[in-house]
Amino acid sequence: MADKKIFAGGAIRRFRRNLGITQSAMADSLAISASYLNLIERNQRPLSAQIVLRLVERHDFDPRLLRASMPGGGEANLQRRLSDPLFAAIDMTGDDMAQWISAAPGSAAAFARLYDHYVSNCEGQGTESSTADNATSDPFAEVRTEIERWRNHFADLDAIAEGVAEEIRVGHADIPAGVLDRLRNKHQLSVRILPADIAADWMVRLDLHARQLQVSELLDQPARHFAAARQLGALEARQEIDALVDGAELASDAARALFRRHLLHYFAAAVVMPYARFLRAAEATGYDFLLLMRRFLVSFEQLAHRLTTLQRVGARGLPFCMVRFDRAGQISKRHAGGSQSPLADIHVPCPKWRAWDSFGGKDAFAVDHVTLDDKAGWFTIAHHVSTHGLSTEQGGSNHCVVLGIAAELFGALKAPITQEAMARPANPIGPGCTRCLRIQCAARSRPPEGRAIQVEAESTVAAPYRFADPVQFA
Repeated sequence: MADKKIFAGGAIRRFRRNLGITQSAMADSLAISASYLNLIERNQRPLSAQIVLRLVERHDFDPRLLRASMPGGGEANLQRRLSDPLFAAIDMTGDDMAQWISAAPGSAAAFARLYDHYVSNCEGQGTESSTADNATSDPFAEVRTEIERWRNHFADLDAIAEGVAEEIRVGHADIPAGVLDRLRNKHQLSVRILPADIAADWMVRLDLHARQLQVSELLDQPARHFAAARQLGALEARQEIDALVDGAELASDAARALFRRHLLHYFAAAVVMPYARFLRAAEATGYDFLLLMRRFLVSFEQLAHRLTTLQRVGARGLPFCMVRFDRAGQISKRHAGGSQSPLADIHVPCPKWRAWDSFGGKDAFAVDHVTLDDKAGWFTIAHHVSTHGLSTEQGGSNHCVVLGIAAELFGALKAPITQEAMARPANPIGPGCTRCLRIQCAARSRPPEGRAIQVEAESTVAAPYRFADPVQFA
């Protein structure tokens, strides 16, 4: 099979601009014409392996940047969008996808942007699209697209954070205590825990006049550790974070602020759970969640997020995805990571999903074997968490955090519930009633979008009603 063509004009253009050189100057250094480089930057010509090698040799180019610049995030992310039931009747193979990106990269990118905007409108995050102010995607969808473009793995941030963690471990038994010392000794910034009545309605505040990072006593220990590590990232990884934010070319200030916040949280996790050490511990313990939480002094949500980032070349962890939702079924966080799981694209958590059981507090973890498309099976591990460890009386909010992993990999996890969960038949769930095409479902509350209701007056079935033009699922 011929090598796949790489269209990465945006990455090359941003890289050249960061170098501060013209198209003509870069073209000369690569031994190509300026017009040909212009076509590459406009995604009208693919990058050849020879040009990539010249970029590496003559400009110290990092080839990992190419993955982040593929139209629509590349084949996997385009396939993720096409898995929506909206496209159920369309059959596209991997070769079709490769040809689409190769022949019309602009159209692939346009499709991805239009679909993301459509999804954000369906989720009620923006319904007006006729004005100039609303012509771009909503900031949350925009940032998620950028995160998934990188598969939620930012190698440069991981490397910097790992170096910081190793320096800290030289003189400290645990990293959180070392972060506090580093802030105090290197940056003249102390961390002060304030009484709740003084902190009022904020949890963390930077007071540069007093040279203090002020933290409310209401925060639990993992949240306090992350607040300090996040501030360390703002001081020691500013240049790298600025470069990632600028390179993303996000449309609004809100999107840029959200993406910066994500990167600061990413850095904090990478300091508290440094990549190589964390991956070794995860593999040695069989991804024992409770043990890892205690060893690294983190919450389940922090652990779950970190598990979606283990995509280092040559040292990959198990490919997890993560979803967080509240009691109303509102999804506030979703990361596909390296799993490319459709679970990260559910519209509303299905009422049949056993993840809801985690809110009842019956089990430490609510495990379910689910299938979304009657083809691939996934195991989900759900756990109840509260915002910053706060109770609802203290102003916290309850959420369910779900980790998902492909069924064939679930056996690698060490847990007493594994065998019981694996013995269960697959639980057919959907991506939300308005996007689900399952016919015989007693939990259905609404028909799929675009499907007319069929009411049967003389008979009653388990499902509340049928709908017209059923496809794919029985």
